[in-house]
Amino acid sequence: MIAIPDRTPLAREFFDRPVLEVAPDLLGRVLVRVTPDGPIELRLTEVEAYDGANDPGSHAYRGRTARNGVMFGPPGHVYVYFTYGMWHCMNLVCGPEGRASAVLLRAGEITEGAELARKRRLSARNDKELAKGPARLATALDVDRALDGTDACALDDPALTVLTGTPVSPDQVLNGPRTGVAGDGGVHPWRFWIANDPTVSPYRAHVPRGRST
Repeated sequence: MIAIPDRTPLAREFFDRPVLEVAPDLLGRVLVRVTPDGPIELRLTEVEAYDGANDPGSHAYRGRTARNGVMFGPPGHVYVYFTYGMWHCMNLVCGPEGRASAVLLRAGEITEGAELARKRRLSARNDKELAKGPARLATALDVDRALDGTDACALDDPALTVLTGTPVSPDQVLNGPRTGVAGDGGVHPWRFWIANDPTVSPYRAHVPRGRST
């Protein structure tokens, strides 16, 4: 029997837990993004945990700034950042308010609204590549800094909601080093993904960006 995904929105209590509990538990959940052109739904297949002051790889490792302020809570909000001058990436804030932590949404399967995602991801060779990687995911879902601070648990704000979906069995969850993280933060095995899922992005170690000549 095929399990029918639960359409119940995740409550704030789901996110008000340690980041290493929330991250793997997000796999299989369904993110609903309501764009000006219509809704897009995505089943999460890959995430990464970032643990604030305990994590050299986190944007909040050195404290609060104008950029990372949303990471300090309340939990259940959306943290969006702009990277390399061209890409947006989306995170879900978790843990107790005042202690910065968040889960980067790295990849997923578009289950509804693929025709809308394709218009934004013209370079995708097939639908499995529409949200295969954090920048691709944000692009496919029309996510930018305007969504930074959005409350994903507010039922009266339709911009973005996370549904219960169908949680993944623990024996189907794999973990390993985070992609592209440098230094001491690169050793943490805080990337979680669904085993053998074709939408999961390939692992890439950090490569220092050289200066242009």
